[in-house]
Amino acid sequence: MGSYRGPPVSFSLDKNVKPIMLKARKVPFALKDKIEVELDRLIAQGVLEPITHPKWCTPIVTVCKENGEVRICGDYKSTLNSALNPEPYSVPSVQSIISTLAGGKVFAKLDMAQAYLQLSVNREAAEAQTIITHKGAFKCNRLQFGISVAPQIFQKFIDNRLSGISGVLPYYDDILLVGSSEIDLDSKVRAVLSRFREDGLHLRKEKCVFRTKTIEFLGFRISEDGLRPTKDKIAAITNAPQPKNKTELQAFLGLLNFYHVFLKDKATIANPLHALLRKDVPWQWRSEERTAFALLKDSLAKEPVLGHYSEQKDLYLTCDASPYGVGCVLSQRDDEGREYPVAYHSRTLSSAERNFAQIDKEALAIISGIKKFHEYVYGRKITIKTDHKPLLGIFNPRKGVPEILSPRMLRWALMISAYDYDLVYVPGSKIQNADALSRLPQKVNAPEPPSSDDVLMLENIPEKLICAKDIANETKKDPVLSKVLQWVWKGWPDDKIKFSEEFTPYLHRKNEISCYQDCLLWGTRVIVPLGGRKTVLNLLHSAHPGIVKMKSLARSYVWWPYLDKQIEHLVNTCGQCQESRNMPKKSPIHPWEWARAPWTRIHLDFAGPFKGKMFLIIIDSYSKWLEVKIVPNTSSAVTIDVLRGLFATHGVPDVVVSDNGTSFTSEEFQKFLKKNLIRQALVAPYHPSSNGQAERMVQNVKNALKKMTDSNEQTTIQLALHRYLLSQHITPHCETGRCPSEILMGRKLGSLFDRLQPNFRKEMLSKQETKYPSKEVSRCFQENDTVFARSFTPGQRWLPSKVIETTGPLSYKVQTPDGKMLRRHTDQLRNRVCGQETTDEVTPSTSMETRACVTPTQLFPQPNQIVGPETETVEQAAEVKKPPARVRKPPRYLEDYDE
Repeated sequence: MGSYRGPPVSFSLDKNVKPIMLKARKVPFALKDKIEVELDRLIAQGVLEPITHPKWCTPIVTVCKENGEVRICGDYKSTLNSALNPEPYSVPSVQSIISTLAGGKVFAKLDMAQAYLQLSVNREAAEAQTIITHKGAFKCNRLQFGISVAPQIFQKFIDNRLSGISGVLPYYDDILLVGSSEIDLDSKVRAVLSRFREDGLHLRKEKCVFRTKTIEFLGFRISEDGLRPTKDKIAAITNAPQPKNKTELQAFLGLLNFYHVFLKDKATIANPLHALLRKDVPWQWRSEERTAFALLKDSLAKEPVLGHYSEQKDLYLTCDASPYGVGCVLSQRDDEGREYPVAYHSRTLSSAERNFAQIDKEALAIISGIKKFHEYVYGRKITIKTDHKPLLGIFNPRKGVPEILSPRMLRWALMISAYDYDLVYVPGSKIQNADALSRLPQKVNAPEPPSSDDVLMLENIPEKLICAKDIANETKKDPVLSKVLQWVWKGWPDDKIKFSEEFTPYLHRKNEISCYQDCLLWGTRVIVPLGGRKTVLNLLHSAHPGIVKMKSLARSYVWWPYLDKQIEHLVNTCGQCQESRNMPKKSPIHPWEWARAPWTRIHLDFAGPFKGKMFLIIIDSYSKWLEVKIVPNTSSAVTIDVLRGLFATHGVPDVVVSDNGTSFTSEEFQKFLKKNLIRQALVAPYHPSSNGQAERMVQNVKNALKKMTDSNEQTTIQLALHRYLLSQHITPHCETGRCPSEILMGRKLGSLFDRLQPNFRKEMLSKQETKYPSKEVSRCFQENDTVFARSFTPGQRWLPSKVIETTGPLSYKVQTPDGKMLRRHTDQLRNRVCGQETTDEVTPSTSMETRACVTPTQLFPQPNQIVGPETETVEQAAEVKKPPARVRKPPRYLEDYDE
């Protein structure tokens, strides 16, 4: 016995499971000596080791060998297996192994002696594998047969040890070697033996085979030509007696099932035998069953051959369906272009699947083949052959999935989109192999459950009114749908055949119509026969949902030709639906005619109560000038009083626009408008958008006042209103592009923003001097000049005074004889000449005419201004001419104004 020289293997235990200790089982006297000899041999080889206080104890099971010896195994399924954690490693399938034999001409097979016992385990695993015998407990230091995770552990081990050597296919303790020649095979055998020698692993020489062109492996005879069933298996099948009951028939079919990949006609031949296994069918072994039984034996006795799968050759999947089965053939082409089978597959249809439409059965054949041969077809380009042309439009890889499909077909279309394939049409006469498989399918162990979507479509309608059974019965009675139902089952007629117009809607949807439980379905929608359409329409309209929602509800469940038009007619003629319809669609906004001048048309509306106050909103349509007045109430008298004040400022308008409030429709207000020749325009009742300008301003004013008062509790409504109005008057409007004050008054109102200009003072003075130039030179006085100052005391007009100082450009401080100080403007002063003696020397006069005086601009020079002499100033001032005064006349429309 070999022993691996590397590290021991191990397995993990569930810590929540408590160790199990069972008693030793009784041993037959005839086997007692043999068991003791085997125990001694295993102890000598180090496989077993006595243990005194084990945690686990598993009884043994004794298996007798052909040579008379016994094999001791532990019955771990009753103890240790329940506590083992799964080993995350997959064992290769037989199909995956035989798919890698392409190119092999010479073969070899190696068999490992007592494979599991060559692997040592760690201490914890050895104690867990403890066995209990009549000679005591022994812990197992090697991996034991019967451990549930032992196959995965050993397969992982042997795969790792032989990795890197091409053409070596290990399957547990059997190792297949494939070579293209004897030299190639010998090099691979030497590589494997070299590694085994290094690892201390042993082979069983008597079971090893070298340099052979035909070898048996995993139940197949493998050669350069392909795969064949083994002779002993064929003999077991061909020599099998006729079954006498269902149990024996199941055993025969199970034995035959291993070689189903060789039987291309199995679907057709085995159909009577599978039918006999149904629960409701009594056992009757008749001539039909005997014929099928004999044909199955003969088909396998001919030793069929399957070619080796090659990844370098193109792959073809030919599919077909019959009324009771589906079949497919996986094939490739040899170097001469001849197509050879790689594998066959077929299966019978369940009772629900037999009710599928023919297009669904053909699609099922493709899906069944792809699922069966997933390992071959996934990840590489394949060509799928079908004899059903409508599938080319549904499963075409270069087109999107059609919008209307049954849930089943939609699910299949999405599933097949994960594969790289070409779908081609081949006439049925050229795919006899798949056709034969479909007509004699293999039995399915578990039938496919019905689609939940289909069940819901059929059963969602309340049973009291109409149910799926009623639909099925009415469909069979309907002269049109009964024919459609037959076409779905047996195939649609040729397009060249002409039918009456009542069949046209169904013929246009023939690739989308299916059948389930004798009910026709278009996609997921039940096709309702003529006899049940009125009931379904009334059911759809029971809640009066309207045309759109009624159509939406119908499109989720039912269909028949012209359904939408019938729904529209039903809703349009329903009295309740007509009375409860929504308002018609709003007409486009009709703009007001643009006013001809400022304040010719004004819009009025009340706002409030807001913060306990009411507001009258007035807006000029032309300039967008806004006036907001706080009013105590909304009476006509208050309204008229506010309007009179505004008319005195801005004039009388031509038109007043308002809503139908009593303040604007009262007799008092009408008289006021008529007396002032003002036309009133009343908007439609309950249609505020007709007076949109005023309504919009109402919202703007409310929002602005709320924000300003909420942000600062000290801000009153009046203060907030004044600030808002100033902001509105100086802000350019989006429609006019100019501020309201500029349009209404011809000027911009002054604000704090004007103070931000750095040359504001200079510009204002310059404008004043330009607009109001002085016609005469200003009179100037100096300190100590004697003057007459204007007196405002009754009885005396002028007081003799003396200039004390200059207090401003045109202002002086003077002192009267009694010492009283007065401040007077230069217009309130005049020269006073005092009497004096005449001398030869003339003293310069202090009068304005003979001496230079200080002008206001000299006393208070402006920035960047040069102070010049009197003569220059006088000359410059004399050159400025005063413009003529403008004659102001009131407009004519104010002549008849009556307050």
